[in-house]
Amino acid sequence: MDISLICRLFETLPRQGPGNDESTARAFRMITDLPERPEVLDIGCGAGTQTLALARLCPGARITAVDIHPPVLATLEERAKEAGVADRIRTVRASMDDLPFEKNSFDLIWAEGSIFIMGFEKGLPYWKEFLKDGGYMAVSDAVWFTAAPSAETKAFWEDVDPSIKTEEGVARIIASSGLDLLGSFRLPEEAWLEEYYRPLEARLEEFSAEYAGNPDADELVGNLKREIAVYRAHGTEYGYTFFVMQG
Repeated sequence: MDISLICRLFETLPRQGPGNDESTARAFRMITDLPERPEVLDIGCGAGTQTLALARLCPGARITAVDIHPPVLATLEERAKEAGVADRIRTVRASMDDLPFEKNSFDLIWAEGSIFIMGFEKGLPYWKEFLKDGGYMAVSDAVWFTAAPSAETKAFWEDVDPSIKTEEGVARIIASSGLDLLGSFRLPEEAWLEEYYRPLEARLEEFSAEYAGNPDADELVGNLKREIAVYRAHGTEYGYTFFVMQG
């Protein structure tokens, strides 16, 4: 699959994965003693909807937003200017597995729907290196809600990410990474259907017309339509859980 096609499909979306402002706020409220001007790192920020939410939730925060894809960083910069918070958000093009920062630099590390690229086993201990002592980390990712998924759902995740964990499995990884789990909660259905899949479905129609006859584009669109159909049919079997931790 041409990675540039994937980037072009997703770069114009307000969110590149499930989430909503209410869930961002709920996770942030679990963090009670940040300094007055915390240093925040948003890893895999995409177009930055959650970055802007964090800027509203914590007016004193200085946020460093990291992504590997320049167009989404440019979008975030424009959105930050429009929201009047550009002076508190800086964008950095970097890979999440090769972060160009000093160790022990951040009071809060945030990652909504991006850790799947590295996986919890690699992502948590590596990112923890950049966390100040007693700092916080908030991460959301897909997990199993059942030990006995349907055949269709199981086949889908075997193709997409066979390493998907249960919530209990993620909690064990958190503990082994030297982080304390402060709490967790499941994202609501509207964070998938309204905030993510509805705009994605509209984008898929545009993308199909734009790349008509391109077999890679057809495959990508087919895969995403399958993803949406599986969630609509079996969304109670899996979903995103937000995990809030302290180092």
